Amino acid sequence: MNTALEFDHVEMLIGTVSNAAEANAKATRSTILTPRFYTTDFAALDRLDVSPVRQEWDQMMQEYEGDNNHDHFQRDAQFVDEVREGMSKLSPELRQEFLDFLISSLTSEFSGCILYNEVRKNIRNTDIRQLMTYMARDESRHAGFINLALRDFDLGIDLGNLKRNKAYTFFKPKYIYYATYLSEKIGYARYITIFRQLERHPELRFHPIFRWFERWCNDEFRHGESFALLMRAHPHLLQGANKLWIRFFILAVYATMYVRDHTRPLMHKAMGLQSTDYDYAVFRITSDIARQVFPIEVDIDHPVFRRCMTRLAELSVESAAAKARGGLIGGLKRAYCATLATLTFGRLYLLPVKQQELPPQIRVQPTW
Repeated sequence: MNTALEFDHVEMLIGTVSNAAEANAKATRSTILTPRFYTTDFAALDRLDVSPVRQEWDQMMQEYEGDNNHDHFQRDAQFVDEVREGMSKLSPELRQEFLDFLISSLTSEFSGCILYNEVRKNIRNTDIRQLMTYMARDESRHAGFINLALRDFDLGIDLGNLKRNKAYTFFKPKYIYYATYLSEKIGYARYITIFRQLERHPELRFHPIFRWFERWCNDEFRHGESFALLMRAHPHLLQGANKLWIRFFILAVYATMYVRDHTRPLMHKAMGLQSTDYDYAVFRITSDIARQVFPIEVDIDHPVFRRCMTRLAELSVESAAAKARGGLIGGLKRAYCATLATLTFGRLYLLPVKQQELPPQIRVQPTW
């Protein structure tokens, strides 16, 4: 994607946030690129049986119970000073990109908290209830920690209002497994890639929240492992026509991330990253991890894959420009962009995928 084009349209794509009301409106808004809130078939989740993976499951529950991050999400004495020093050096455009990142991340974390809590309250299955309790605990901490960072800018999100007013999407349980597994693993890959970059270049760490990312993303990794165990315990979820759904969700998660990240080129540049290179590093880590559970893998190095990702980002810019223009012409242009985006995604979907045998060892370790 053309860098100049990215910079020119950042404000158009992400909008601006200057007060708490705008921050809350942004978090509540639902678009194809914003994190969603989900509900599902609780009765189906209640029937889940983890007996085929009981040994691994019990080991994981012990890890959750040990709660090695119980004292991690505390702001130290340096935090506020670092915020003031770092953010005072940022351009208004970069500040907006970073705030967009915080609001989007909070919404995503809180989405998981709500889903896991709702599952816990609506089922009796002791194994799944225990898992959901632990994961809701972790996501609540993450969302709360981000919200404290937003409050430093007087932009705190009213989480109760967000829960009441954001639209919910119903997903079948298997879609929840695929989408949540990928979201948790790609969340790990995103955070660890940023953490490693700033570990090498601490002078580029413009906000202290990045110092928490390593142990934070290990929570995300463990959450993904939980869904990997659920899927490996029910092999039919990974066979037959379900492979088509797996392909769809991999591509949907990758495409959404790619388009969204190309609205934040200044933030990536400030950390010494380039949006496209960063995204492909994240794709590669996520693909490596997902071999533990998915029998197929998309070919992220295929030239058509890369062209289609670039085209989706370009169409997002064109659609945003059409929306800003408004009127009949703007509406027609948006419809045209939506049609082209659908066709582009279809082209991605039809690309050959890599077939692979699942490894006997279900669990993997966060070694990236």
